Amino acid sequence: MNLQHHFLIAMPALQDPIFRRSVVYICEHNPEGAMGIIINKPLENLKIEGILEKLKITPEPRDESIRLDKPVMLGGPLAEDRGFILHTPPSNFTSSIRISDNTVMTTSRDVLETLGTDKQPSDVMVALGYSSWDKGQLEQEILDNAWLTAPADLNILFKTPIADRWRDAARLIGVDILTMPDVAGHA
Repeated sequence: MNLQHHFLIAMPALQDPIFRRSVVYICEHNPEGAMGIIINKPLENLKIEGILEKLKITPEPRDESIRLDKPVMLGGPLAEDRGFILHTPPSNFTSSIRISDNTVMTTSRDVLETLGTDKQPSDVMVALGYSSWDKGQLEQEILDNAWLTAPADLNILFKTPIADRWRDAARLIGVDILTMPDVAGHA
């Protein structure tokens, strides 16, 4: 089971404050573990334009049709001071990893320098921090009914309103998560 380019959808019983009602986009999954970015937990009062200001990046030439007031996500509890940019191709930045044919993760400043210009990737999400699982840990959490899994959908990743991503990700596999009980059972 390889969950790269899949969503982890928190089950209602998962009450951890960071992962409660979360959707995690899995960027890497191999026998040694997994790494992902939470895509539906916006950081309070932090927008992409704020990150650019903090880093003294001025989009040149500025394309006013591109919105920079999108929220920055809490990608997870690890390295919360590190930026991770999920975007559609191209992947010709200094530090890019192609996750799927249509999804790239970049951690270098050069992608940030394109934001707000006509050179930026068509779809972009900026997150601070990431989520990680050790060897076998994610698989065990799935067996323990902490997570549902679904193939990733670019509309949910980049376009669905943040408040609807948890519900809509579960709908990908035919689940109405809002009607599920918040206790899990085992047969």
